[in-house]
Amino acid sequence: MVIELDGRFCGQLTIGNVVRGALRSAWIGYWVSQADGGRGVATAALALGLDHGFGPVGLHRIEATVRPENLASRAVLQHVGFREEGLLERYLDVDGRFRDHLLVGLTAEELEATAADRLVRAGRAAWG
Repeated sequence: MVIELDGRFCGQLTIGNVVRGALRSAWIGYWVSQADGGRGVATAALALGLDHGFGPVGLHRIEATVRPENLASRAVLQHVGFREEGLLERYLDVDGRFRDHLLVGLTAEELEATAADRLVRAGRAAWG
């Protein structure tokens, strides 16, 4: 999915490896341009992606991975409700080396309402 800010492309959100049946899970990933980082764009896009996954797509679990040193992305994941589940050692090839990643997860039961509503209640977003 494309992330737009004021009608301008600024990033991407992907929901992948959707598994149906008893598992009903997927992974989610995102990136936002460096110029638009730190403005809540990734957090808002992630919340909307989660609401789509848990809503119309009918998922029960969504997970993501993040490099341990990526504090900004770890904060984004935490703001929408993800919890850390463990360290995946030498998980992905990044710049020619296999790098560790943290695995985070979230299930539908862990959200009291929607992920977007969670941001509004926490004062991190407002409906215009």
